[in-house]
Amino acid sequence: MHSLYQTMRWYGPKDPVSLSNILQAGAQGVVTSLHQIETGQIWSIEDILQRKKMIESAGLTWTVVESLPVHENIKTKTKNYKKLIENYKRSIENLGKCGIHIVCYNFMPVLDWVRTDLSFELEDGSKALKFEIVDIAIFDIFILKREGAVSDYSPKVANEATSRYHQLKQNNPKEIERLMNTILLGFPGSEEQQTLKELRDKIENYRCIDKKVLADNLNTFLREVIPAAEKSNVSLAIHPDDPPFPVFGLPRVVSTSNDFERILSNTKSIRNGITFCTGSLAARKDNDLIQIIKKYAQFIHFLHLRNIKRDKEGNFYESGHLSGSVSMKDMMQELLILQKRKNITIPIRPDHGHQILDDLDKQTYPGYTAIGRLKGLAELRGLALGLQNT
Repeated sequence: MHSLYQTMRWYGPKDPVSLSNILQAGAQGVVTSLHQIETGQIWSIEDILQRKKMIESAGLTWTVVESLPVHENIKTKTKNYKKLIENYKRSIENLGKCGIHIVCYNFMPVLDWVRTDLSFELEDGSKALKFEIVDIAIFDIFILKREGAVSDYSPKVANEATSRYHQLKQNNPKEIERLMNTILLGFPGSEEQQTLKELRDKIENYRCIDKKVLADNLNTFLREVIPAAEKSNVSLAIHPDDPPFPVFGLPRVVSTSNDFERILSNTKSIRNGITFCTGSLAARKDNDLIQIIKKYAQFIHFLHLRNIKRDKEGNFYESGHLSGSVSMKDMMQELLILQKRKNITIPIRPDHGHQILDDLDKQTYPGYTAIGRLKGLAELRGLALGLQNT
């Protein structure tokens, strides 16, 4: 069986986790993006090569682009979306010319990923990311004040959110502010935090866009960019929605096996592929991760391995890589079989990690501490090695 090609995400020169740290953690490659370039602008060959040289000088390779962001106008198919698609194609072509052949991207409206607590304390004192539906409802109904928001939640959740909000407002208003700031936090790697008005305005742009319309807009995008990817020998790997269900009334179109079926069948090409993220997909109980691997094996170009602990209400927190609602042993075994069958090695990274040890006193991007991810990478490598030798 093929061994793992181990990577870690790096947010560029401003990342508190240095390239040297990543190399010492045992990674072979880096997953990164050109965060300094505004979404929708062309990635020039000069900028790509400059970043690539920096990575290679540290003894690593730039293995995967994560991500090449898709502009909101493309998702809504409005304004200058055709020009933005052309820019996206040019960036793909330039990446191919620079020898970078895997691009991870997502099609999540407005928000990249959503959590309600970025420092949820576990029993051992470490900290993790958490998603709680009642807190989402509090933000949606009482802070964002989205029209019709209450009807998107069960009576039980809406009532609990109402009760908790008024208790917090009276006894702990700083907790309301913390929740607001957590959800308004900018995308990973960004230092920007959007305002409530900005979020309301962006959500308003989707008022007439339901799941079918957004899925059609994704198909339009793929029909345009996949030929450029084929020409450039670049594989596009769409990341699942996180979480894989609607949030704040925004549609989701990359959440289930059926979504993958639609995406892959409407634009048929080996270059139209998937980032298989165990943590994102596992947040839905009805997602059978093993069956998804088996069904779409040839289209899996990139692997994110993390674990979550999910409850029946739909809440979850990010557990250790080897413990939680996902059987990482079964995942790894299936992925190793997949690599052997395809006779390739798929880049893999430990997705997120707990804030532990010295990192508890450091400022890092949520989920992207050095030591927690090092622990996750070591566990995954050990698991893979053990399975290969059995």
